[in-house]
Amino acid sequence: QVQLVESGGGLVHPGGSLRLSCTASGSISRIYAMGWYRQAPGKRRELVALTTSDGRTNLADSVQGRCTVSRDNAKNTLYLQMNDLKPGDTAVYYCNADITETDTVYSRSYWGRGTQVTVST
Repeated sequence: QVQLVESGGGLVHPGGSLRLSCTASGSISRIYAMGWYRQAPGKRRELVALTTSDGRTNLADSVQGRCTVSRDNAKNTLYLQMNDLKPGDTAVYYCNADITETDTVYSRSYWGRGTQVTVST
């Protein structure tokens, strides 16, 4: 059984910063791509940031210049450093990872339960 657990969300003022973390645990053989997605009320889930197992990253245009994504493969952990937060960043942030479990051949996609980020005065 594999689990993804996010942490680090909260309430911040516009211009503030947050660092989200996502740790994968369980019977993991290998983790491929990991990413952050977000879903605001009434909107579709959208990609925020993506990392590959060899360290390549991709950020959505909406967060370019304000956010940094990184991962610690030794800890099976993904991070999202968010700076200069805006009210438009308010959403539930979800972690996603493509993982191969031990004793299996194919990878599958896993999701965390999400962490709320609220940017408000």
